Amino acid sequence: MTSRVEYLDGLRTKCTHVKSGTEIYTDAPVDNNGKGESFSPTDLVATAYGSCMLTIVGIYCEKNNIELKGATAGIVKVMGAGPRRISALTVEVDFSMNNWSSETKEKIQQVAEACPVAQSVHDDMEITFKYTF
Repeated sequence: MTSRVEYLDGLRTKCTHVKSGTEIYTDAPVDNNGKGESFSPTDLVATAYGSCMLTIVGIYCEKNNIELKGATAGIVKVMGAGPRRISALTVEVDFSMNNWSSETKEKIQQVAEACPVAQSVHDDMEITFKYTF
């Protein structure tokens, strides 16, 4: 088992990572009957996209002896209707603290955009990437 999710009440859940015991709480967003006091489930999907990109870049850099420092990703999520779902993400990735060659920058973008979460989301989801090097 990867995780366990418990419904608390008031449209909130407690998600526990089984191996580590780490907990994340979710709340329904304000625009969908919730209080918006924590990540919504779709916020976690959007956040996972950026986290996965940075993680896979980190793995690539470690395997290729490339220094990676100060990388961040900001994610903007757009919800759609019919059905209610994530219709678009904008992922703004900042690698500006790294002095990479043009060749390395190109490879980093390819690796990031092929991360496992990117391979797992719906093909209809519009993804826009903005990189700062």
